[in-house]
Order: sequence, then structure tokens, then C-alpha cells
Amino acid sequence: MKSENDVVIVSAVRSAVGRVGGSLKHMNSGVLASKVIESVIKRSGIEQSSVDEVILGEVRSTTESSNVARVASLRAGLPEETSAFTINRLCASGIQAITSGVQQIQSETAQVVIAGGTENLSQAPIYLRNSRYGEGNPKLVDSNLEAGQQPQEIYGRT
Repeated sequence: MKSENDVVIVSAVRSAVGRVGGSLKHMNSGVLASKVIESVIKRSGIEQSSVDEVILGEVRSTTESSNVARVASLRAGLPEETSAFTINRLCASGIQAITSGVQQIQSETAQVVIAGGTENLSQAPIYLRNSRYGEGNPKLVDSNLEAGQQPQEIYGRT
């Protein structure tokens, strides 16, 4: 039996998949996501102005698109009034974005939500650890190789 708070997926779209350092290496995650949002709008036939919220998950965000959901929604031509937020829940970021969209619809906070995940590991940041205060030995760290809590000695503290 259908209720008023049922959630319906109207369109499902994904971007191309590439290799790290491959043909998509220069396209940041905000651009990739904006292309998917444009396709969702076109395939579903909804008006851009009917989108209440864009929710995207991303793990390795950059300063180019620190709130990638907002950046992607604006690049896709959604109105400035359309709110957007980004979730970082590591590997579960995209599914959490979808779950959060479902919750917004069920709670009647929104009627139309675009939700999913975006990532471009070729553009993931490289950090210079132990460099801010001149303490310890500075070390370049590829954020793609880090996962979870690091031991204290990595940060020059014990």
C-alpha cells in the first residue's frame, strides 16, 4: 500500500569510470557531478526549479569544490535558492547521501532531492604533514593512501 511519504527514484545516472591518472584526471569532482545532475534533470523531465536539495557524498574533497554538492548544483544550472550539502562518511558517503535524501522526503522537508556520490581520486589532495609549525620532519602524504585514524607518530607527536 502506497503512502504519501513513499520515495520514488525517478532517474538514476552515473558518470564514466576512469583510472587514477587516466583520461578524467583533469576533471574535478564538481564538474563530474554537475554533468550527472544535468543528465538526471534531462532524463527525468523535472524542472530545475523543482529540486529542493542536492546531497552528494565525497571522501577526498579539494579546496576547488569544498562543498561539492553546492558547486555541482550551480554548475548544472540549478537556481541559487536550491540548497545543497556534502557528506563525508568515507566509503559510505554516497549511500549516506541517498539515505539523507530519503529522510528529507519522508519527513516532508523536501519533495525533490538529487542525491549520490562523486569522486575523482586523480585529484585527491597531497598533504605536507608536520610542516605548519616547523616541528618534526615534513612528509608528503597522498590522501588516497591514508585510511582512518593514523598513529600519533605520523603527526610528529607521541
